[in-house]
Amino acid sequence: MSRTIGILVGSLRTESYTRKIANAIVTLFPPSMQPQFIDIGQLPLYNADLETESPPAAWVAFREQIRAADAFLFATPEYNRSVPGVLKNALDVASRPSGHSGMTGKPAAVVSVSTGSIGAFGANHHLRQSLVYLDMPTMLQPEAYIGGVAKLLGPDGTLTQDSTREFLRKFVQTFDAWIERTIRR
Repeated sequence: MSRTIGILVGSLRTESYTRKIANAIVTLFPPSMQPQFIDIGQLPLYNADLETESPPAAWVAFREQIRAADAFLFATPEYNRSVPGVLKNALDVASRPSGHSGMTGKPAAVVSVSTGSIGAFGANHHLRQSLVYLDMPTMLQPEAYIGGVAKLLGPDGTLTQDSTREFLRKFVQTFDAWIERTIRR
C-alpha cells in the first residue's frame, strides 16, 4: 500500500545541506513511500490571537497538507544546539488548535545534519522531545546523525559516499517497516 510521507526540512537556505540530504533520502524511497515536501518557510509565526474562525490562510493550507500525510520525515540542521525556529514554528502551527492536530498518532523519523562532527545531535533530540508531546510515534533506530555533510555530497547534491548511501537505505527500509507496524496498531 502506498503511503504519503510528509517531509519537513528545517532549513530555508537555497543550498541547504539538510534539504540535499532529504532529497537524497527520497531517491531511496520504495514505491510504497510517496514523498510530499511540505514548505514551512512561509508560515506566519504562531500567535494564539490569530487562532480565530479565520486563521491565516497559510496556516489553513499547511494544516491540510499535514492532515493528508500518513507519516513524516523531519530533516533538521542544528541552530544553537536545538531545532531552527522555523521548524519549531511549523510544529506549533500544525499542532493547533489544541485537540485538532493533524500529526497525532502518525509515525515519524528524524534525520539531523551538520557540517560538524556530531551530526546535530542536540537538534535531533530536542525535536524528538516535541514529537513525544505531539503523540507521534517516532522511529528509535537507526538514529540518523549526518555529520561532516559537506564531504558527503557532490556539487549536484548527490551522495558521494557508498557507506552513507547504504546507511540511509537501511534508514529508509526501517522507516518503511516502522510506518507499516505503527499504522496497523
